[in-house]
Amino acid sequence: MIQLNQYTERLGVIMTNKLFMVNPYLRDIDAKITEKKYRDKKYYIKLDRTIFYPHLSGGQSGDKGTMNGIQVIETIEDNEDIIYVLEENINGQDVQISIDWENRFDLMQQHSGQHLLSYCFDKLLSGSTVGFYIGKEYVSVDINIQNITESEIAQVEFLANKIIQSNFVIKSYFVDKNELSKLNLRKDPTVDSNIRIVEIEGLDYSPCGGTHLYNTGELGLIKITRWEHNRGNTRIEFLSGNRAFKDYSWKHDSIKEITHLLSSSDKDILINVNKIYSQREELEKENRNLKEDLHKLKADAYFAGATLINGIKYIMVAPEDMNFKDISYISTYLNNNNEKLVQIYGLDNDAGGQFFVSRSGDLNIDLKEILKEISNEYQIKGGGSTNTIQGGCTSEDLDLIIEMFYSKLSKDKIQGY
Repeated sequence: MIQLNQYTERLGVIMTNKLFMVNPYLRDIDAKITEKKYRDKKYYIKLDRTIFYPHLSGGQSGDKGTMNGIQVIETIEDNEDIIYVLEENINGQDVQISIDWENRFDLMQQHSGQHLLSYCFDKLLSGSTVGFYIGKEYVSVDINIQNITESEIAQVEFLANKIIQSNFVIKSYFVDKNELSKLNLRKDPTVDSNIRIVEIEGLDYSPCGGTHLYNTGELGLIKITRWEHNRGNTRIEFLSGNRAFKDYSWKHDSIKEITHLLSSSDKDILINVNKIYSQREELEKENRNLKEDLHKLKADAYFAGATLINGIKYIMVAPEDMNFKDISYISTYLNNNNEKLVQIYGLDNDAGGQFFVSRSGDLNIDLKEILKEISNEYQIKGGGSTNTIQGGCTSEDLDLIIEMFYSKLSKDKIQGY
């Protein structure tokens, strides 16, 4: 097992010495510029050595930081080199580079947490990790198991946190290809040379080029937050370290506030919330029944005031404080209990003008055809079926459009019903 600078000497090439591979805890170092180019109003700089992890190398986000106090906007992996992208020029050859340590440590916690969780899924469920993602809000791993139970999730989470509490050492080192057979690798490397192994001491061996903690104790906590099916696998979302602590903190504060609102202990919250939910369902059911009774009373009143023309009753009203859902219920109720009936409703609310027109099933009138005729004269939007249509118009045109529906239905379409 050998270190990165020994690989550089063996290869006999000049490349960026990636100090983060050996010591990911370095925050500031001095370095020398080996190459600088200017294009597209940006400076592209290579250094002789670096502590910056390149963006999305191996799936891990790149480091944030500065070069001589100037913000580095991006780091790009270029074969064995790393290119810094800056919008301002750097004068001279000697530079000091600094990384955003809070961001780096967060990435180390999440990446080491992923290795640990992947090991636990493999150990307990024989589930291999087929993909992972480190985002700003959460980290996820895709496990090649279609169905994972809540009990199995709890077992994996328990084992992961036991390993954290046991404070296993996390080591990283390079090996030759012929040494791989001596290691119980969780997955095969994707390269044939410069193979770097990240080991959770005696437990997990995984090829990886990312930055990791020195021991599992620095993870603090792993919490699986949700899981779902994803293309034949199961996607596991989780939080490690400070992210898990922050998640616990805001949830604790929320529970404390809820206990205050309910005058309840935190242990009784679920019981009391279920009780409130059950009461709410009963109240909603009572409210629905009362509302239906009210709609029926209104419907009967509309029907009593209908105009009779040639054997057909016409209802034309402009209800207040009602919506399409209310009108639809009233319309259906009346059509189901009456024959030779036409209903025309106009609603004027924050959405503008709205109309709803319906007929009983025994009338041979195509309301869609009438809607088409009126839309040739007024700018309206709407649709529906031959027996019920609805749509919208301007508030200014609503009364005229309602009158036109009434005119066409009571005069033009009356014959042959």
